[in-house]
Amino acid sequence: MTVVPADTSPADEASTAVPAAPVPAFAARTLAVGGSPVRDILAVTARPEVINFAGGLPAPELFDRQGVADAFRHVLEETPGRALQYSTTEGEPALREPLAARMSARGLPTGADDLLVTAGSQQALSLLAAALLDPGDTVLVEDPCYLAALQVFGLAGARVVPVPGDADGPDPEALADLVARERPKLLYTVPTFQNPTGRTLPAERRAALAAVAARHGLWIVEDDPYGELRYEGERVPWIAAHPDARDRTVLLGSFSKVMAPGLRLGWLRAPAQLRRACAVAKQAADLHTPTVNQLAAARYLAVADLDAHVARVAGVYRERRDAMLAGLPGALPEGSVWNRPEGGMFLWARLPDGHDTAALLPAVVRHDVAYVPGAPFHAGEPDPATLRLCFVTQTPEEITEGLSRLGRALGA
Repeated sequence: MTVVPADTSPADEASTAVPAAPVPAFAARTLAVGGSPVRDILAVTARPEVINFAGGLPAPELFDRQGVADAFRHVLEETPGRALQYSTTEGEPALREPLAARMSARGLPTGADDLLVTAGSQQALSLLAAALLDPGDTVLVEDPCYLAALQVFGLAGARVVPVPGDADGPDPEALADLVARERPKLLYTVPTFQNPTGRTLPAERRAALAAVAARHGLWIVEDDPYGELRYEGERVPWIAAHPDARDRTVLLGSFSKVMAPGLRLGWLRAPAQLRRACAVAKQAADLHTPTVNQLAAARYLAVADLDAHVARVAGVYRERRDAMLAGLPGALPEGSVWNRPEGGMFLWARLPDGHDTAALLPAVVRHDVAYVPGAPFHAGEPDPATLRLCFVTQTPEEITEGLSRLGRALGA
């Protein structure tokens, strides 16, 4: 018979075991790239009493809930086997065909096979980074730049260099100098109602950027999530439609701002070889974009009038933009400047020298209002006096009250 000593227990055995070695370290790129300051601010300002100009969300009360619900109901009742099954990586033809028709009608001849459907245009950026960038490659960006694009390029290990510019966007001569000196892989731009500034590149500036790309050898990634939300002025053709850029421009689109972001539906239009490389990257990422969402969106396009819906949304957003423009003179310190966007969701402001909008934010939030400091949007030297305001998620009355609170906070 085996005798077990009275003072031995499983806990004692564990205490005498060899100490566990630490787990391997995270990839260096995950430590080098921080989280999103915008999402951090949204978490802090989630209290319902806060009037939040910090978000970048479309107004949920304007979603066509009935139309989207009807589209899902139809595909689940009529084609459940197809809607709930795996799909092709490139995307459902039923969706790519009307998307291509919409792009062709807007001046860019496009076929269904020119498109790759993605999980939002954010995934399209990630796929392009996987297909084009090796660690250490140089990427040129606008300054300031869409924050999540900076994160994508940072995670890819790219060296991100800002292109000097003005109110009309990146300066073509500065771009040409940087391309000659830095030999970058691509230029990333949101030319229409940019996030964060709300600015739009004029047609002649777009043509000049396309000419630089053709002359020096450069990919252009043209991100257009806001282009349909125009309130005034004439539509400016895509860079991708310019003859100099047709073989070197990737155009990204999305339903997030015009239908619903929860669908997670975007797309990229790219030359064939690059599109195939992005499809390989997507196979490794998620195989394909959810079939049921694609078919529901295709059904919606077939039976609903998306253009009429977008026009209604844009009309409401214009009223909210106007309310913000009317209230800013009394809210911001004397000497502040801001722009007047012709569409989109954002307005960019700069306080007088000596102000630091990040340092001011905690006091502003104590007055139950919030904005996003502008510094994180800069790939180069940040401008601490800048801030971004989103005007689409509050009513005109709420905007007026929010700006009144902001004025009291900054005055204090």
